Amino acid sequence: MTRGFLVRRIWQALIVLLAAYTVAFLLLAALPGDAIMARYASPELGLSPAQIEEIRVAYGADKPVLVRYAETLLGFLIGDFGNSLKSGASVGTLLLNAIPSTLALAVCGLAAGVVVAFVLAITATYGHVRWVRRLVRSFPPVMVSLPAFWVAIILVQFFSFRLGWVPTIGASPVEALILPTLTLAIPMGAPLAQVLIASIDEVNREDFVDVVKARGARPAWILWHNVLRNASLPVLTMSGVLFTELVSNAVVTETVFGRTGIGSLTVEAVASRDTPILMAIVVIAALLFVVISFLVDLTYPVIDRRIKLEEVA
Repeated sequence: MTRGFLVRRIWQALIVLLAAYTVAFLLLAALPGDAIMARYASPELGLSPAQIEEIRVAYGADKPVLVRYAETLLGFLIGDFGNSLKSGASVGTLLLNAIPSTLALAVCGLAAGVVVAFVLAITATYGHVRWVRRLVRSFPPVMVSLPAFWVAIILVQFFSFRLGWVPTIGASPVEALILPTLTLAIPMGAPLAQVLIASIDEVNREDFVDVVKARGARPAWILWHNVLRNASLPVLTMSGVLFTELVSNAVVTETVFGRTGIGSLTVEAVASRDTPILMAIVVIAALLFVVISFLVDLTYPVIDRRIKLEEVA
């Protein structure tokens, strides 16, 4: 790892984070109405105009947009995400409570999706029966088109209500992960399988595969030692991208299964126009994207020694 590579990646990361923060801030600031007025001006709360103005001053909503932009950015740099408009709790505390659940679900969903992708791709390209290979090749396009909420409802109806294999009430932490993981694995495994199938087909047409076959190597040996090593790079790239998209998928999944995490926190923040929480979630998602992209780049030379980090950057 060279110094130039690290410097370039750090600058790229800072630009991405600043751009994500700026776009999110401007879009939220451009929304019509006032988030604090929408939250505290309700007649049911019985707050006077003076009390509401004090709340606006406490949250800095009375300041110009550029001042709020700079103050919020400075707070993010020192790890201060502010307080929730809805509950008044620290946004950092809310995120720390929500991230572990969503992270566990995302990692399990990614792992299950990769397994699904490899099973489908290997069966579609190396299956012994021709009609089975053709049939399996049609699975990924169908799986991609399935809405996450529909998949979640079907899984609950079948495995919980009909078969009774996974309890919906009183489930252990492991049991509570099974159906949400499957819900994420299907839409994640489908595009990975499509890319892996195309990549395996492309590698199988390379001359070095014919050379290995001519030496008498068995198809299974060729697959595991030659084909998959060269075909997995596009899958690695897409896995990193899809992992960052799990935040959006978690919104649906956690809502359907009643899980507490970033997804449910996002839904509540959108419903109550809780700007500090939304800003923090956007920045964390951008940071996750940067970190995953960096880790993927570091993995390239490990899989294919012909690739150098300077070429990746």
